[in-house]
Amino acid sequence: MGVIEVDMFEESVDSPAHPEALKFRQILEEVADEYNCSLNSFSVEKGTVSFSFDSDLLMADVIKVLRDGK
Repeated sequence: MGVIEVDMFEESVDSPAHPEALKFRQILEEVADEYNCSLNSFSVEKGTVSFSFDSDLLMADVIKVLRDGK
């Protein structure tokens, strides 16, 4: 399974422990719960968030949202 990378924050957000990153992680975990799956990985480096889920369906849906903006 792949990893999704998104330029999400300013470069000053450089840790998964940063308050903005923690808020985003919480959102991802809530979405994972809705899909009955888990957030497998989550990292933040210079504003870029990398994450993955253990659900191919959710990974595909996230990619569609990123691609289509919906």
